[in-house]
Amino acid sequence: MKRSRDFLSGTLYLVATPIGNLSDISSRVKETLSSVDFIASEDTRTTEKILAYLGIHKPMIACHEHNEQEASNQIINLLKEHKNVALTSDAGYPAISDPGAILVRRCIEENVKVSVIPGPNAALNALAGSNIDTSHFYFHGFLNSNPSVRKKELADLKSYKMTLIFYESPHRIKKTLNDLYSIFGNRKITLARELTKMFEEYIYGTLEELASIDETSIKGEMVLVVEGNKEELVIDDNIILEEAKNLSNSYSLKDIAKILSDKYNLKKNYVYDLLLKKGDF
Repeated sequence: MKRSRDFLSGTLYLVATPIGNLSDISSRVKETLSSVDFIASEDTRTTEKILAYLGIHKPMIACHEHNEQEASNQIINLLKEHKNVALTSDAGYPAISDPGAILVRRCIEENVKVSVIPGPNAALNALAGSNIDTSHFYFHGFLNSNPSVRKKELADLKSYKMTLIFYESPHRIKKTLNDLYSIFGNRKITLARELTKMFEEYIYGTLEELASIDETSIKGEMVLVVEGNKEELVIDDNIILEEAKNLSNSYSLKDIAKILSDKYNLKKNYVYDLLLKKGDF
């Protein structure tokens, strides 16, 4: 067990930056960026625009998907010298569909403090305005660019009951909408684009409707909020027993019952009783 308050180091601040509108910068973000010794960034040119808006000048370190491993070494050395470093991505939260996860993992391994400075998030903005169930949701981020891998990802997600959230780029949106419709069937979907920017738009409809949309009319970065599976699944008891057996080395019977009841939308007591009567553990 580790407790961050016991770490003797500088602090890595994960600073969430605007997803479009610079007016969304909070006073705490400005204060943090002003106070740190260095700023690490996914794209220094993007961050320099934010810093110019705030009137801040700081030494910069490039930390992107192609050099994060190497940049982490430099940043951790600075943190161990009790320097404070802010990490920003192009928009939104570092480490969420953007570089940062490797650096955070390395920091925890090296007993270096990490703190998150909150701010805008495209997924939550889109979900809140989607008119689709917000009580439970699963954030997937970007689907794989390889068509066969993307379809396999969607096939694995088809049975999920909770609302699903995806990020997508304009050049791939049409293919993704077609794949969603062909694999999920006709569910509710909201496409949110250009969030917080001048041409922000929410498009409400069904997968069938959006699969036929004119892609030239939907430019910019997009978030797809898709209704979860509302079909009643009929699951063979033998499938549950087989999966329970695979989980038995890592989880208690009670935990296995919860895992499988959540996965297949079954009553926990039913799964637990089935495992007690027919399970071989």
